[in-house]
Amino acid sequence: MDLVPDDSTPLDPEEAHGLRLSFITTRADLNEAEALNLEQGLLWARSRAGRTDILSERFLRELHQQMFGNVWRWAGKYRRTDKNIGISWWEVPSAVKLLLDDARVWRSMIGSSWSVDELCGHFHHRLVSIHPFPNGNGRHSRAMSDLLAVSLGAHRYSWGRTNLAEDGDVRRRYIAALRRADNNDIRPLIEFMRS
Repeated sequence: MDLVPDDSTPLDPEEAHGLRLSFITTRADLNEAEALNLEQGLLWARSRAGRTDILSERFLRELHQQMFGNVWRWAGKYRRTDKNIGISWWEVPSAVKLLLDDARVWRSMIGSSWSVDELCGHFHHRLVSIHPFPNGNGRHSRAMSDLLAVSLGAHRYSWGRTNLAEDGDVRRRYIAALRRADNNDIRPLIEFMRS
């Protein structure tokens, strides 16, 4: 069974065996189960708004677990394999810590050197580039960026106003914007976030 879109991170066999729901046999089944779990995870996160430090490793991992834990046994656990994108798996914990530390500094620069959108664009790009989990990294990174924006008094992002987990033109624009950010051009990603 092909569980992820062609341009998504492939799961290794052990990760694929982490599926909790035996009724899932197609990508459509998986998308439906993940979408339901994703909504529950976002409700969990919003219920903690203003009461927890979203720039903590504990929150970052717990959010992934809440978003995907009803579907995948490995939800909230850093990957233990290398992927077609992202850094080497053994570098993930230190790279996540460095990103969270950097984001705290960036947060202190809001209004003087950076805008909320610049902070969230850089944060999103770096988190996706690290690719800390076996799967769900894009959705998790977008949720973290939305929560960060709201915590800083801005609105959530529109992310092209479509489900980016599905193939299509909007997803291709998103991936192209991420690739531009790989080359130090964050503007297209920020514009996409607000489109």
